[in-house]
Amino acid sequence: MQQTNQSSIDPKDLPILIKSQQGELDAVLMYNALAKVAKHKKDAETFLQLASEEGHHAVVFRELTGATLKPRKTKAIFLPILYRIIGRKRLYPLIAKGEYDAEKTYGPVADKYPTVQSVKADEKRHGDTVLSLLNSRN
Repeated sequence: MQQTNQSSIDPKDLPILIKSQQGELDAVLMYNALAKVAKHKKDAETFLQLASEEGHHAVVFRELTGATLKPRKTKAIFLPILYRIIGRKRLYPLIAKGEYDAEKTYGPVADKYPTVQSVKADEKRHGDTVLSLLNSRN
């Protein structure tokens, strides 16, 4: 990890911001991988859109942290396997929970760094979006 600490960042917030940046990068790979295995066209399209938005979120955090991180492939490998094993009805609520948990994680820093506020709001919307796929006819 190459890091250029931004002078306006409270050093106590940096670990949260770095962890958040990493999570967003990992989510890009995860959603792209899920789009490839999704059996429903709407699911695949939604996952591609979410991957794009998560990429934007990673940029928001990179601008704050100055850190250049590499995405980890763990979720991108594991979640498509889970999709095949447990199915979308059991997997999508787990994915949504991850999005809702991210929203909570961003809470303490969203008030200090206005650009994180929109990312925080997107995470709730992402969770809602993933859950809504279970209610839609694909």
